[in-house]
Amino acid sequence: MSSTDQIITVLKLEYLFKGCSDDFIGQMAAQGRIISANKGQVLFVSHDEAAYFYIVVSGWVKLFRETLDGAQAVVDILPTGHMFGETSLFENGEYPFSAEATESMKLLAVPMGLLQQEIENNPKMALAMLSAMARYRKHQDREIEHRTLQNAPQRIGCFLLRLADQSHEGAVKIHLPYDKTLLASRLGMQPETFSRALAKLKEKTGIKVNGATIEMDSLDQLVKYSCAACSSEFPCNDLPACRKVE
Repeated sequence: MSSTDQIITVLKLEYLFKGCSDDFIGQMAAQGRIISANKGQVLFVSHDEAAYFYIVVSGWVKLFRETLDGAQAVVDILPTGHMFGETSLFENGEYPFSAEATESMKLLAVPMGLLQQEIENNPKMALAMLSAMARYRKHQDREIEHRTLQNAPQRIGCFLLRLADQSHEGAVKIHLPYDKTLLASRLGMQPETFSRALAKLKEKTGIKVNGATIEMDSLDQLVKYSCAACSSEFPCNDLPACRKVE
């Protein structure tokens, strides 16, 4: 597969571009490029001019902000298939957070100007962008709720469901970043709390933990346990893996 074909495949899998024309996909593929980043490499810093938006092709990326005393507040950690940086169009053309590779990874970088031009010229694209932002806002609201209502093992379970392939039946395998401290920070826990909570989640749901790999026979038990303390009905719109378990 050529580089251009690979880029087109990545773009067509992205929710935001589902309704876009082949011409626009072709423009992005022609001007986009696949780049590599090593663990710890900073891709951009908060308030940098947003020249590109990115899609994770493989690996994990950490989005964060720094406090005045130099501490990091982890905004999110994103796996393969997730896009980031695109909302900079509505942030005065500046990245609202910093981004760092948490392991060796590949990303698709696409010029921001192409996205801005398409939004200006294509009302359907503008609506799709607004829809994507609304979904993300709903997800953030749900996370605030989870920190109030869910216990620590349930929050870990909910995070795992977010990463799972909802269309997959049967056994599920999820690969996490190796840095458990990073995961703990993302979920608002201390590392020791995360370790205890993961052990409790294993006890309650039967998941298997082998280093950075999580395995389970199916999603059902994890959904039943983790989603018990959640106000959303199944399936949860901002957490696609959630589904009703009879």
